[in-house]
Amino acid sequence: MPKKTSKNNDLLNSVKRTTSPKIYSVLVELMNNDREDLAEIVLKVDYLLQYTSNCINHKDFEEARESIKRAEDRIKLLKRENINIDYLQYLYDGIKKKCK
Repeated sequence: MPKKTSKNNDLLNSVKRTTSPKIYSVLVELMNNDREDLAEIVLKVDYLLQYTSNCINHKDFEEARESIKRAEDRIKLLKRENINIDYLQYLYDGIKKKCK
């Protein structure tokens, strides 16, 4: 079976331009290991972290706390599956410090 890339996979093609290279490499690894379910969770965490950062910038700290909690739950799920999410954890830690 050939490796999945953005040229032969719709999910990877749709997120290649919008995600960071570090997140994209995790997604490619998961897709090639037939773990599309976990790849979608990684995308959700990435989106939630971006949304939380936007909430903080707009001073909506209540919504930021709610979304950071949802991201934390999904990060725990990914850790239980032994997925390399060091970059997501780094982003999470930085955003969590800003959330009052």
